[in-house]
Parts: sequence; C-alpha cells; structure tokens
Amino acid sequence: MLALGVALAGVAGVSGIGGALLAVSLSAAPLQQQPLSAEEAGIFNQEESISSTGSLRLPRLTRPVNILVLGVKVLTTDVNEVPSELEGVGYHALVNSFDGLSDSMLLLRFNPQTQQLVVLSLPRDTRTYVRGQLTKLNEANRYGGPALAAESVSDLLGGVGIDRYVRINVQGVEKLIDALGGVTVNVPSDMKYTDESQHLYIDLKAGEQKLDGDKALQFLRFRYDAQGDIGRIQRQQMFMRAMAEQVLNPATITRLPKILSVIQENVDTNLAVEELLALVGYGSQINRSNVQLLMLPGNFSSPQDFAASYWLPSYDDIDGMVDQYFGFGAQQVATTREPSRVKVAIQDSTHDPAAVQALTTALRDSGYSNIFVDKTLNEPLPISRIVAQRGDGATAEMVHRFLGLGEVRIESTGALNSDITIQLGEDWKQGLGESF
Repeated sequence: MLALGVALAGVAGVSGIGGALLAVSLSAAPLQQQPLSAEEAGIFNQEESISSTGSLRLPRLTRPVNILVLGVKVLTTDVNEVPSELEGVGYHALVNSFDGLSDSMLLLRFNPQTQQLVVLSLPRDTRTYVRGQLTKLNEANRYGGPALAAESVSDLLGGVGIDRYVRINVQGVEKLIDALGGVTVNVPSDMKYTDESQHLYIDLKAGEQKLDGDKALQFLRFRYDAQGDIGRIQRQQMFMRAMAEQVLNPATITRLPKILSVIQENVDTNLAVEELLALVGYGSQINRSNVQLLMLPGNFSSPQDFAASYWLPSYDDIDGMVDQYFGFGAQQVATTREPSRVKVAIQDSTHDPAAVQALTTALRDSGYSNIFVDKTLNEPLPISRIVAQRGDGATAEMVHRFLGLGEVRIESTGALNSDITIQLGEDWKQGLGESF
C-alpha cells in the first residue's frame, strides 16, 4: 500500500534514543513471519552484507541495496482455511495473511553512494511472465510468495538484483498510519465507491485533510476512475511524499512503542534487525530532493486486444530507467533532449488563464512546441513544480533553468502522457509571469 521503507526511515531516525529503543524492541520478536526454503532464499542477494556497526548507535548502510515492498490484500475467498472469527460473516472479509495478490508493489533502492532513495512503483496489472506464464505481476506473490515475486520483478527489469523483501498486509497499513497519528494530504477529487461484497466503503471529499488509518486506506485503495490502478499509484506517491515530510519530527518518538508493535505483528521481511536499523539511519538523513518516485514505463492495453485490463511494459524505456537509477554505483547523467522533442503538460493551480497563456507563450518562444494544458489542480501551490513524469531529471532541470523558479520533482504525479509536467504555482504570477 505504501513504501514501508519511507515510513520506517521517518519514524525511527528521530534520535539516538529512538534508534536504541528500536533495536531493543525488534530484537524481541522475529521479523520474518514465514521462513523461506534454501532455494527461495537464494533468489535474494544475501552473500554481501549491506550494513556494518560502527561507533554510532545505529548501524551504517555500506552499499546500494534494492528492497521489494509488497502490499498484500487477502480476502476470505482467497484462503483454504478461514479464521474461526471470520466464519459465517456473510461477505469477503480481509484476512490477516501475506499469501495473496500483491495489491501494491514497490522496488526501493537505498544508495549511500549517491545519497538517494529511489522508489519504483510497479503497477499490479503489469503484463509479464510469472513462472513462464504471461499474466499479471500481482499473481506472483500468491503463486510463490516473496521469492517468486522478486524473481518476476527482476526478470521484468532486465536482471536487477533484489537484496531483501518486505511484505505488509492491508490491516498493517491501517494500523501503521494510526500509530503515526495520521497523515495530512490533499485529496485531489471526491472519491466515492461501495463494494458490499467486501464491506469496502470509500467516501472522501476533495481538499487538504488529515487522514486516519481508515480514511488513508480508502485514499490508497481507490482506483475507480478513468486512470484505474495508475491513478492510484499517483495518489500513493503523493501520500508517500506527504508522509515522509510529516513523520520526521520529535513528536514521533512518543509513538515508537505502538509503531514497533505494528511492525512486529503485520510485517514479514528477510531483513535482519541490524539491516533494518541501517536503512532507518540512512533514510532519516536523506534530503527530500533526493527521494525520487518513479513508475514502471508502459501503456494501458486496448479492450480489443485483451479480455483483461493490463499495463503493457515499455521495455526500451524500462532499460533506460534501470540504467539511470538502478545501475551500479553513482547515478548516470542523462542527456537532455531538444525542446521540440519534449512533451510538456501544464497543470494550473493559480486559476488564472492569463498566467497559463503567458507560460504557454514563453515555452513556445523557446522551442517547446509540444505543449498541452491538462487538468486544473485543486491544491493552491505557492511554488511551481517541474515534474519529471518519466524520470528524466536532466530535462526537468533544463525546464527549471528556463523558468528560473519552482522546484524539480522526480515523481510520477503529473500528466501520464507527458515527459515533463509543469504544475503552475503563485511564484510564476509573482515573478516571471508579470512581464507577459
């Protein structure tokens, strides 16, 4: 449901005291709920240590590490033996289990060499091979647990090594957010959906608000609009960004015991305690601008081509993204493209048509000929955002330099069919825009 690694980085690196408490608490219970066979364990790169213990209280991350995070949703209809407390409930109830479809999938790269945290969202409907059969990527966990999920993701990405995994179920996500005290996020539009068969009730109004665990789960699970699961991924990235910014405060330390209890009861991972602490210490020191949120490149399938709905991977684009963000060592520097070859979307938060027109004119005068105006944002932005929708940070920086304002964000929260999305803020009106 969300990047657990981002959450852990936020909640535990608050102080040396917090790190010590985390070490003591986690050592009292195993983190791995379901042991792997020798063959399954061999899927993960465990030959080389990822951490070392120095003079500091928290262990130190020593090399880049890739961690597969699976958010799992399991219903009573997915299991052979229904827990006694759920027998005869009359609907498809959620089960506290890890053995089902992975509702959300993320590949996290913690890279101490570049001081970056890269989060790659993998759409659940991605059409790929799982045990030699073309199916949806989210089937892998149900068929073969985290090992098969890791193997399938690695194959999809051209052989990217996966060091560890983390699985968290739906109930765990809700409890974790409650333990954090909720998260304030801007709900981009009204969300309403009812599924009586699951007792799933989503009813959120647009606008900025603090979401408790139940409401946050509604926000994270909603995918009943034109963009389906891809729109949900965009909202999950918004949520991750908001959560990472809010949990890094001293008040979080008072919530550590409850947070640790949730982790122990609702998380399955082959991370050792020392490794988890190393990730926590690293994550707590990452600059916000070095957290990069990507999405697997691809396109929606056409209804006439497949009976089911798929996200069709774009393998050439995947190769480029993997080379840039998951290659060994330092991130490679991408080459900027000619302005005429950059597809630019404008999302306006100023509600000022003249500001949008001024930006469009300025871009066209500078050679950006492939421009379109996308949706209006309901969140007023004081600072404009230049969003690298497909991970092309170099081109986003080029647009940033041209505008002379705003901030670059490498994330997939802009217009889906753009290369760069400019989310226009008040700084444009107050600065450069006044000359048009």
